[in-house]
Amino acid sequence: MNISRVDLNLLVYFDVLLEEKNVTRAGAVLGITQPAMSNGLRRLRELFDDPLLVRTTEGMTPTEKALSIQPRVRHILTEIEQVLQPTEGFEPEFSSRMFRIIVGDYAESTLIPEVLKRLRREAPNVVLDLLTPSDASISDLEQGKVDLAINRFDELPQSFHSVVVWRDSFSCLMSANNPLSENLNLDSYLDAQHIWVSKTGVGRGTGINVENYNKLGWVDRAVEKARPGSRRKIAIFTRHYQMPGVLIARDDLVATLPTRVAKRHHNDGSFFVSEPPFSIPPIELNMAWSPLLQHNPAHRWLRRLIMDVASTL
Repeated sequence: MNISRVDLNLLVYFDVLLEEKNVTRAGAVLGITQPAMSNGLRRLRELFDDPLLVRTTEGMTPTEKALSIQPRVRHILTEIEQVLQPTEGFEPEFSSRMFRIIVGDYAESTLIPEVLKRLRREAPNVVLDLLTPSDASISDLEQGKVDLAINRFDELPQSFHSVVVWRDSFSCLMSANNPLSENLNLDSYLDAQHIWVSKTGVGRGTGINVENYNKLGWVDRAVEKARPGSRRKIAIFTRHYQMPGVLIARDDLVATLPTRVAKRHHNDGSFFVSEPPFSIPPIELNMAWSPLLQHNPAHRWLRRLIMDVASTL
């Protein structure tokens, strides 16, 4: 086939169709009408001699051929994106660009305040749009609609770029009036009432199933390892790392948190911070972004700034 006779816009159509699995939604993403998108799918089917998307009871389902060529098409589009990136450098002091960042509550309460201080000095007109992990999807990040995600991730698509922002240990936060502040050991820890707090990944979450103990996270797996068969008595489940500082006023509650969060209360005489009475593996805070933005000058500048700020904390 003569490449000069192929409309390369069809590759963009293909990429969006495979992502949306819906002609109308794909057209909306590309800013074209539904009939135009349907015509694009027809041309794609002729080009690849394959139906590509087949209507089933679960909606439009990609064929085996479509799934096999999708990674290669995405790679081609990424290469084109890099070629078309502007060659001039990014001037942060004159920019009014908005960066959209999916940020977990943990990073929002520890890293982001310091990033904002740095931005006010170096790029006073740059705007941050901070999204919660439930406000956007992996697809939004993959397509470059969102610039970055900063959170803890169980897994990410292989095409994504990511870097470890930092590693953090765990600490116990409690009221200074809590009797455990004078006698914290594994037995007293397990007898106490606990606040559970966590939010990992990107996308809409679901409620906690207390019966599925293996999915409660780092701390509870560490408890099980320290004393097999033992469980924390969890009184409150929350996804917000700011909440323990409010709830801990109850003298009998304990929150086991990443140390950078717990130590935000270290100089407040009404709180007590201590090492846990058992070993908990450290956690990683990661920053992830789409390959479509890997070589964008403004994006590179922001990533460097965030990592530089993180290294000082």
